[in-house]
Amino acid sequence: QVQLVESGGGLVEAGGSLTLSCAASGPIFRIDTMGWYRQAPGKQRELVANITRGGSTSYADFVKDRFTISRDNAKNTVYLQMNSLKPDDTAVYSCHAVHSIVVVTRTYEYDYWGPGTQVTVSS
Repeated sequence: QVQLVESGGGLVEAGGSLTLSCAASGPIFRIDTMGWYRQAPGKQRELVANITRGGSTSYADFVKDRFTISRDNAKNTVYLQMNSLKPDDTAVYSCHAVHSIVVVTRTYEYDYWGPGTQVTVSS
């Protein structure tokens, strides 16, 4: 069973920065797309950013030019550098990964989620 463990959340003042990390462990064949989602109290979970194994990235409009996603394929780890944080960024941030298993000519994909890490931005 693949497991995702996030770290790096915490309390920060508005305008500050935080870096989240998420490491995948377990019997890994290949980790493809990895990403970060967030859920604020009373709101639905929303995509923050994701990154393919090849390094292509996409961001939600509300974090463009403030957040940067990156990954280390050798470590099966994804990072989220968050700058210019706002109180509206307060949420539980969860890591997501697609684990792909190739058997001959077929690829089987499985979704995994981390437990989440709290990010609180004070005004």
